[in-house]
Amino acid sequence: MSKLIPGNQKHLTLDNRIYIEKSLDNNVPFKDIAKFLCKDPSTISKEVQKHRSLKVLGDFNHQKTNKCAHRKSCNRKNVCCLSPACTKKCSTCSKCNVVCKSFELQVCRRTAHAPFVCNGCPDKLHCRLDKYFYKAVSSHRDYRTILKEARDGINMTEADLKQLDETVAPLIRQGQSPYQILENHGEISCSVKTIYNYIGQNILSVRNLDLPRKVKYKLRKPHKSQIKDTGIFEGRTYKDFTAFITEYPDTNVVEMDTVLGCEGSHKVLLTFYLRNCKCMLAYLLPDKKPESVREIFDRLEEKLTAFGFRIVFPVILTDRGGEFSNPLSLETSIGNIARTSIYYCDPMASWQKPGIEKNHEYIRYVLPKGSSFDSLTQWDVIRMINHINSSARASLNGRTPFELASLLLGPDAVNALGLHMIQPDDIILTPKLLKK
Repeated sequence: MSKLIPGNQKHLTLDNRIYIEKSLDNNVPFKDIAKFLCKDPSTISKEVQKHRSLKVLGDFNHQKTNKCAHRKSCNRKNVCCLSPACTKKCSTCSKCNVVCKSFELQVCRRTAHAPFVCNGCPDKLHCRLDKYFYKAVSSHRDYRTILKEARDGINMTEADLKQLDETVAPLIRQGQSPYQILENHGEISCSVKTIYNYIGQNILSVRNLDLPRKVKYKLRKPHKSQIKDTGIFEGRTYKDFTAFITEYPDTNVVEMDTVLGCEGSHKVLLTFYLRNCKCMLAYLLPDKKPESVREIFDRLEEKLTAFGFRIVFPVILTDRGGEFSNPLSLETSIGNIARTSIYYCDPMASWQKPGIEKNHEYIRYVLPKGSSFDSLTQWDVIRMINHINSSARASLNGRTPFELASLLLGPDAVNALGLHMIQPDDIILTPKLLKK
């Protein structure tokens, strides 16, 4: 790698990786990508090969696919010898992949050589081979994880560590702070934070109890349902959201959240609030897991079509609940095509999505706190949402969210979402609405 190229010897940023992903989608060669980013082409090649993700071919109708490279020209029969009466060609069955000595896995030249991924392949939707994709956000998250792990541990020899302990430990026991010790001992090359880390990891002979100030402060306990993998917030923070909205102010923003039932209730409500028309949607989940949320997204895409989903849900703002811990699965459709963008509010900042928090009040009119959701069906939830969206709002000059949604989204999208108008005198916003 040439050191004369400006920008070399520096790590790739998230913006660099986003450019690489978009360039791969447009079949731009590594040489041109490297020229734009002021990098060596080998750097781009290594980045793509190291961080590409494998998407295994799904089994259609629970039947495994034959992945042999010779299956089209193979005329063998009953290679597995499991059923003497079998007369089918082995090329139509996957059992021969395990027992046949001539089996050779079929590999696409596109993934075996540059560009090593299927991002820009025109046949990726119809190809029956395992595919590789390069995704900027997941690649950057993997890079950050590797970078963090590489910096973990002790960057010090045993002799230096022993000498550090002999200097620091007695002074800590005398009541001195790590900062005070380092100010008076310039020969120590560690920082104050490093000394605290060594003490907290029991590397030195003193403990946290020997630090009079530290034992007074308790560590903040994270919420049980809070997302632990903070790497997913790269490019998805509230600051990134405000920057995006500033650049594209006409974009429709959808707020997303969940509503819980009483303690012991397994089912939860996944709610959406469309800011442009103040319309609320709700869907019943069997549990509070990321897979259940993904199923709702896929179901909505099937009803609205991929283009319609992008129109209704272009940008989604949500909190940091564990049920939203897999944004990539929500942002990409069944065909691995981008369908929305997920952004997260700051911790303990529910005021950043005030619309959905306020509209949850309507749900509590019908399902008060302490109510169990286990006896509810999706039809009950749709009935409740239709009554809520048919209520006139002063902020809409007496019009209803349903009327505005019909105007902005169109009748096809409204019908696909299961929304319909309730006459004003028939609207019920009390628990009586869902009583059997």
